[in-house]
Amino acid sequence: MSEPLISLDNPKSLSQLSDNDFQALLLEGVSRTFALTIPQLPKSLYDPVANAYLLCRIVDTIEDEVSLTPAQKKYFCAEFIDVVKTGANAEAFAVELAPLLSEQTISAEHTLIHVLPRVIQITHMLDADQIHALATCVETMAEGMPIFQAQNLHDGLPTLGDLDRYCYYVAGCVGEMLAKLFCHYSSEIAKHREELLLLSVSFGQGLQMTNILKDIWDDAGRGVCWLPQDVFNETGFDLKKLSFETHDEGFRLGLEHLISIAHGHLENALTYTLLIPAHETGIRNFCLWALGMAILTLRKIQQNLDFKHSDQVKITRNSVKSTILATKLIGRSNYMLSLLFNLTSRDLKTPDWKYLIQSSKANSDL
Repeated sequence: MSEPLISLDNPKSLSQLSDNDFQALLLEGVSRTFALTIPQLPKSLYDPVANAYLLCRIVDTIEDEVSLTPAQKKYFCAEFIDVVKTGANAEAFAVELAPLLSEQTISAEHTLIHVLPRVIQITHMLDADQIHALATCVETMAEGMPIFQAQNLHDGLPTLGDLDRYCYYVAGCVGEMLAKLFCHYSSEIAKHREELLLLSVSFGQGLQMTNILKDIWDDAGRGVCWLPQDVFNETGFDLKKLSFETHDEGFRLGLEHLISIAHGHLENALTYTLLIPAHETGIRNFCLWALGMAILTLRKIQQNLDFKHSDQVKITRNSVKSTILATKLIGRSNYMLSLLFNLTSRDLKTPDWKYLIQSSKANSDL
């Protein structure tokens, strides 16, 4: 009798795969971006980083599941923290959660929950310091995300500080975890541990803000807005009025300011990357590809502030290939990387924020 075809649609078939291939196939199903970047890492970093991403994706799956109540999400997040920390009760957790997932959850995430026990088994084959880094990240994310999920997000977040906190829970803590894993991997990298941990939070926020800006209208279609109202107070736009018919100069100015803030975080991401030794090309590529794609996405948003769908500001495959090629060519040179960053992102800074606001208000009074 022949072996069943290995497929994400057939969770049992994945048992035939090695741990490495098992995680690679799951990554391909839940995130093509990370399926592209994580394999760039050194072999000894691939397993923990791939596993970390899958754990974080499980938290995302719980938080995004429309059929779960806020109380259920809080319950499953708390239970999952314990599963990751101890390695126990993974089977019972998966059996309890899997039937509750709706059809709106993608097939690959259904499979991820079904095979969760093996994901946890791989987690607990790692070094103790690596397990601690992953568990700390999952705990931060799983405790923080429900705080925002329980809020009315239709009219945006009250302040930029709220956006900072949200970005920390979903991305900044992931940046911290990666910095810890990189330092565990290399004593040379660990010399910059404190600076890397600080910059890693900003790196994560830059990437997350880019995603939020790209997905404004996709989120709006779900009745969700992650933009901070206090930034738009400065430009005279009320996020309660945000709709697909919005063509407002105040809204565009607010977007430009958020683009500028995201750019500042990505500058920190470059500083972070340049602290990685030049000979660690795999880690540099992992960072630079994410950074490059974020900068190109911000540029597309900047050039099309009236976009109404994420596809309109999605970077092309050729742009991705160009990013990969450029980083492979100059990835060892801090000078060339800084020059390329400055050239490609020079238009993303708001030159004079207060002047732009005053000019906009003056024009609206004419």
